[in-house]
Amino acid sequence: MAQSELSSEMMACIQACRHCQRICLNMATGHCLEKGGRHVEPEHLRTMLVCAEICGTAADVMTTGSTLHRQVCAVCADICDACISSCRDLDEMDECIDACERCKDSCEAMTSE
Repeated sequence: MAQSELSSEMMACIQACRHCQRICLNMATGHCLEKGGRHVEPEHLRTMLVCAEICGTAADVMTTGSTLHRQVCAVCADICDACISSCRDLDEMDECIDACERCKDSCEAMTSE
């Protein structure tokens, strides 16, 4: 399946994943590092960086048109959920939470497409 054959839902999911990837990476290396304290606890930063990585991977896999995107999207949704939980306990993380929620919802829909 060529990219031109990807469904509009999958194209939207790819965009949501790329957006989440950028937000998680930018916030982890910008906001969290500058904020310090609980924002730089190792497990929180690792979760954000892993979330950014899996979001990029999910977008890449969907772009190939492989049906293996279902498994990758399921993992991406789970990791986005973990990132949401990690960020929810901290202040000024709404942008990351929103991006992860959109990506999670979109990836969950892709697990059956």
